[in-house]
Amino acid sequence: MATHRGAPSGDHTWATAPTKYVRAGGVNFAYRELGPRGGVPVVFLHHFAAVLDDWDPRLVDGIAVHHHVITFDNRGVGATDSAVPSDLEQMGRDAATFVRALGHDSVDLLGFSLGGGVAQMLALQNPALVRRMVLAGTGPRGGGGIDSMGRIVGLAYLKAALARKDARHFLFFPRTEEGKRAAASYFARLAERVVDRDKRISMQARLAQLRAIIGGGKAAPDDLSRIAVPVFVANGDNDLMVASAHSADLARRLPNSQLTIYPRSGHGGIFQYHREFVPAVLAFLGETHSATAGSSANETKTGGQS
Repeated sequence: MATHRGAPSGDHTWATAPTKYVRAGGVNFAYRELGPRGGVPVVFLHHFAAVLDDWDPRLVDGIAVHHHVITFDNRGVGATDSAVPSDLEQMGRDAATFVRALGHDSVDLLGFSLGGGVAQMLALQNPALVRRMVLAGTGPRGGGGIDSMGRIVGLAYLKAALARKDARHFLFFPRTEEGKRAAASYFARLAERVVDRDKRISMQARLAQLRAIIGGGKAAPDDLSRIAVPVFVANGDNDLMVASAHSADLARRLPNSQLTIYPRSGHGGIFQYHREFVPAVLAFLGETHSATAGSSANETKTGGQS
């Protein structure tokens, strides 16, 4: 079996990890896991309209070198049955139901974009269940600016249709030469898995997630001071979908947080800078031999690209 540098030990990498199912709360959840068992697992929570196959293999494999990584399709997403709820509260409850169905009473969370909002909700609803959190490309509920998101996303989808590209080329990466190279590398990595691919996101799921995002943007802010666990917040410095300032605001509201802003990047900054992000996450989660994660609320990382 072909492997890449930094691949997890064992029989599988992200490209070949089998899809499994667990039934809980009346829902048949689809999930994949890899990495060493034992200790506190890292549960990944994904972005709007994403399924299992949309996780960057370099993130999953890189973290799975040292940690038990679990990724899953929440209610109504991809191969998980039922219907997607239209509010973050239920998404958080569903995620907790899934975690407990696997027998875990303590997890670390890595939430990207919408997944970051779900991670915050899960931590507020079930504080004893969460040990640490990584929140990337996301902001606090009620952070504002949600009214402009529809126009930004709509324009990106129009550009994508004209260019015959995935909209994430325009939403996740800057349209600079550097950003275009990063986008091309990201999509090449997503194509590495060729077996046991997930089901595509349904229209019901897209619309419900969109309602949840809009509702979250217009909701009253949560009291994030209640989240006492360590939190690593990350974003690009020019995020079109979740303004980078919202990530900084999120870090300020959390009592035990650190912030990394990656330069010359956008919503997909953690993918563009995966070589820097993965060691930072490992250090944050407890891998002291790895590169040190950001330690201040205004740290800026620099480094190579994909």
